[in-house]
Amino acid sequence: MKLLDQIRSYTSSRYHVWLIRGIAIVVLGWAYIWSLKGLKVNPELIKTSLPYMADFLMRLWPPDLSILDVAIKALIETVQMSLWGTTIGAILSIPLALLSARNLSPLWLRWLASLLQNAVRSVPSIILGLFFVAATGLGAPAGTLALGIYTIGYLAKFYQEAIEAVDRRSLEALQVSRASWWQIAQYGILPQVLPLCLGYTLYMFEYNIRAASVLGVVGAGGIGFELVSYIRGFEYNKATTMMLVLLVVVTSIDAISSQLRNKFKAD
Repeated sequence: MKLLDQIRSYTSSRYHVWLIRGIAIVVLGWAYIWSLKGLKVNPELIKTSLPYMADFLMRLWPPDLSILDVAIKALIETVQMSLWGTTIGAILSIPLALLSARNLSPLWLRWLASLLQNAVRSVPSIILGLFFVAATGLGAPAGTLALGIYTIGYLAKFYQEAIEAVDRRSLEALQVSRASWWQIAQYGILPQVLPLCLGYTLYMFEYNIRAASVLGVVGAGGIGFELVSYIRGFEYNKATTMMLVLLVVVTSIDAISSQLRNKFKAD
């Protein structure tokens, strides 16, 4: 009798699992169909656009290597923007992440800090670029400040998630010994989250190099400014050189940062 009850319980639980999975698949399928209808995709329009797309790609080749020195100079400026922007954003993200963590801060303070995080993330980088161009003028300073503020919205969230995932027992031990809030953060949290946060920061630095190229649209310096200038002037071969140089550097930085992130995880 006991065995029969166990079989019934097991069968019932499996039935509920399959039912939930079935409902989830149906809802997900409906969401994709609904999204596709909202996009109003016209296959015939895509088909007729293929010759124009091919013509655009043909204009990009071959690259004009005569501007290689200009591309390298612009790329160096982009890396400098990304380095300082990421550093500024990382430094400002630390207190915001500490204030947002549920295992460190009271509810009202977490709510305010999370609201600030969401407010920063909701502003597109292009808008930040326009704002700082208006404040400091065209060039790299505007792009650096825009990247710094843009970085806060994401690194603060990443840092917060890392802080909330720390071992609670170490924090409870410090709380029992009546350690202060700053001592808990310094000795209980920082040693545990530092490798993970360094990995997040490297990833953000890599991402900011690509984001800096977008900020060039509004004149915020870097390789993006040169790239947009060439495209607007219909000098597609020179634009190709810029994109190829950016591709080589982004790929190289991605490989280096991946190795460093794996080293941090191993440590």
